[in-house]
Amino acid sequence: MDSSPGFMAVILLLLGRTRGDSVTQTEGQVTISENGFLRINCTYSATSIGYPTLFWYFQYPGESLQLLLKVITAGEKGSSKGFEATYNKETTSFHLQKASVQESDSAVYYCALG
Repeated sequence: MDSSPGFMAVILLLLGRTRGDSVTQTEGQVTISENGFLRINCTYSATSIGYPTLFWYFQYPGESLQLLLKVITAGEKGSSKGFEATYNKETTSFHLQKASVQESDSAVYYCALG
């Protein structure tokens, strides 16, 4: 058995568009050692009046998409399962972070807006 720590988190580029609104996130695979720090960048562009609601979803292989967190107010921080993301209207960002990733965090992560 291989005793070297490590896991693979697969991250895909997702461009979600609604009436000219869009999100762009970290593209490609990200590999992080167990207990390492994870950051997945997500920026958004919103042309509609007001600020959009922002979401992070995750999906394990062969399973359905699951909501990880949702934030509706600019400046608010969402957190779930050790992950957190802050809705930053100045930088139009909603970066997902986790301080100590585990093998069970290996999944595809999607940033979305609504």
